[in-house]
Amino acid sequence: MTKAWGLTSEHLLRELAPQVLGAITRRFRDFASAEDAVQEAMIAAFTQWPQAGIPDNPRGWLIQVASRRMADQARSEIARRERETTVAREAESVTPMLDIDVDMDPHDTLILLFMCCHPALSSSSAIALTLRAVGGLTTAEIANAFLVPEATMAQRISRAKQSIQNSGVPFRLPLPEERTQRLPAVLHVLYLIFNEGYASSIGVHLQRLDLAREAIRLTRNAKALLPDNAEIAGLLALMLLTDARRAARTGPDEELIPLDQQDRRLWDRAEIAEGLELLTPALSKGPVGLYQLQAAIAAVHDEAERAEDTDWPQILALYELLKRVSPGPMVTLNHAIAAAMVHGADQGLQLLKALDADARFADHYRLAAVRAHLLEKMGDYEAAIKHYRVAAAQTTSIPEQNYLMAQAARLAGH
Repeated sequence: MTKAWGLTSEHLLRELAPQVLGAITRRFRDFASAEDAVQEAMIAAFTQWPQAGIPDNPRGWLIQVASRRMADQARSEIARRERETTVAREAESVTPMLDIDVDMDPHDTLILLFMCCHPALSSSSAIALTLRAVGGLTTAEIANAFLVPEATMAQRISRAKQSIQNSGVPFRLPLPEERTQRLPAVLHVLYLIFNEGYASSIGVHLQRLDLAREAIRLTRNAKALLPDNAEIAGLLALMLLTDARRAARTGPDEELIPLDQQDRRLWDRAEIAEGLELLTPALSKGPVGLYQLQAAIAAVHDEAERAEDTDWPQILALYELLKRVSPGPMVTLNHAIAAAMVHGADQGLQLLKALDADARFADHYRLAAVRAHLLEKMGDYEAAIKHYRVAAAQTTSIPEQNYLMAQAARLAGH
């Protein structure tokens, strides 16, 4: 043991979790049990590493601990069911040594990603399971992303794990035709993991760099696997063009700084350049999809030297196209914002009314927050204060909550 424990160590564990799960699943061919074993290994690390220090080979340490848990379970099953001698030998063959290098497939996490997005699962179940196994999101965070109660999401994930277990899905990179079938779910998972990293839905931190970086890394891997796919390129471009603003999004106390108030000198110009380089050819490859359009919107924002230079008519046109390609409440919300910037706040408020009848979104804090912002632009400060406070009560993100309450307080003293 050499390295001291710290915040970066917690990020390390989150980054290693899907890699370890992939390795254990590949070795033991039992996804559900492997996930339990990896969770126990993570708990052991959280317990032991702060006092003893981080091992020289943390990944190997976690795999060995998880392997022992799997071996213990196998021995228990052998004793109870009198399994064949060969299975017993496999269980006993697990080495007790720590800090040794273990068998590793560089694609373990990507394989796990495609495995969780197996067509045996419904799209929503596949995405939820992958966010849990690969993204490391909590059940509550996933429920927020899906706009459903946490208990509902817990049941969905449990059923998905059982379906994977019963299906006998081989742990390998899918064949080319299988990749095409599973790719939409895979890309949606990566998109949601990045979103949770860029704007955490729960807790005291606005951003979770570990999740955002892992989403970008996995998307790069997916692009290497399918280099000619325009939507993968569009998604990677979207992530880079969005992540480029990360340093400007928070102040010294992690307070939220909205886009129009950010110091654009802090934006990562290298990421913006890479994103634009990916996006330009992606837009010319046939039909334009969901992620290419969102990347194009992000590019318009990034190319404006000042907030007032933003080409809002172009953004509005892109959102109108996005509404046709991939309609949904969040797209409707952002379309309303763009319409307000082009045609006035009253136009945006009219468009928001369509979301009041959407059960998935009527109580979402973003709806109340945008309505408050547009009401403020209309000069209706009393109504704006009310909706800022409603939004603050609805969000589970502390930085978002603090920002919204500060807006209400600012208007109260107007």
